[in-house]
Amino acid sequence: MKAARIPNNEEERLKVLKKYSILDSLPEEEYDAITKIASSICDTPIALVSIIDEKRQWFKSNHGMETKETHRDLAFCAHSILNPNEIFEVEDATKDERFFDNPLTIGAPNVIFYAGAPLNTSEGYPLGTLCVIDNKPKKLNDTQKEALNLLANQVVRLFELRKSNAKLKSANKDIVKLNDRLNNFAFRLTHDLKSPINNINFLIDVLKEDHFELFKETQAENYFNLIADRISYMDNLINDILAYSKVTSKNIVFNAFNIKNLIEGIIKNIDIENKIDFIPENLDTDIFSSKIGLLQVFQNLISNSKKFTDEEKVIIKIAFSEDTENYNFVYEDNGPGIPKKYWKKVFEMFETLHKNSNNNTGVGLSTVKSNIERLGGSIALSNKIDNKKGVCFKFNIQKKNI
Repeated sequence: MKAARIPNNEEERLKVLKKYSILDSLPEEEYDAITKIASSICDTPIALVSIIDEKRQWFKSNHGMETKETHRDLAFCAHSILNPNEIFEVEDATKDERFFDNPLTIGAPNVIFYAGAPLNTSEGYPLGTLCVIDNKPKKLNDTQKEALNLLANQVVRLFELRKSNAKLKSANKDIVKLNDRLNNFAFRLTHDLKSPINNINFLIDVLKEDHFELFKETQAENYFNLIADRISYMDNLINDILAYSKVTSKNIVFNAFNIKNLIEGIIKNIDIENKIDFIPENLDTDIFSSKIGLLQVFQNLISNSKKFTDEEKVIIKIAFSEDTENYNFVYEDNGPGIPKKYWKKVFEMFETLHKNSNNNTGVGLSTVKSNIERLGGSIALSNKIDNKKGVCFKFNIQKKNI
């Protein structure tokens, strides 16, 4: 018996093989299907996906044979990878000086005929073979050889897909870790920034209360009011950024809830002054979606309607419909509206249209859009159905199976 020599590029070949994480992996139907087809086309009782590592040949799929691995010195496939550009065929191992006394030939599984198509990576490194085996002399015809090569290419594609999936999983883990770090950073930032802001706000209140007569009807009073207004803006900005970070980093939880009850609860918390008239349309419906996600969406929209209104009463109309794939919403108010040229711009981070409103951070609608997109939907501004003044948002979210 003659063991196969070690390829000249063995060190690089083993490094490439390691990247596929294929060795000692569990059986998979896709590989077993290929060996079964190869066995049928080549009319052999055995077909294997054989991988050659440093000291053994290991079988990713072993149709017609129970053994999972053998020593590399015994492997016919170890000879095959020395000629990676062609099928390695042994018609009768008993008459071949390399294999006539090989334990795999004179004993089980009695390898008399062997044909192996190389499993070459895109870089040209042979990892092993797709091989067929018989216990009697044989010769493949051209059609069978072509089919064996094509099936070997499919095995390599499965290897490549496996490697790509492993990279995606690794990247996803990195993203999850990064999101956790960003989330923790957001909480730390909130704490670290809000504390001095609250202290400054407290000192201004003390100065204004204890020394009111000194600042009354002077320019200093205007300065204090300006500082207080800027502090309020910074506080809102920190809160909005924190809310946005939660939207983009937290996992989505789906549950069943009544959409009308959800919105009425939001309005009850926001509308302390009883300034909002709410007109629901077909909202008394139970849906299965992210309750937290939609709460943030409607809370932002309703807060904006109240904040930017130019009317004594805020009229908010929300209509609901559904189709086979989506839940659909139309949100309208009677506020000043948004000029059409800004319809896309308002969803961008930190974009504001009301320059006179110093406490508007331009994060709210970005949070709304992010929430809706995470739920598989989209949002856009539109003309109101009755063509009256006010804003009209149309958006949908994807249905989830319960």
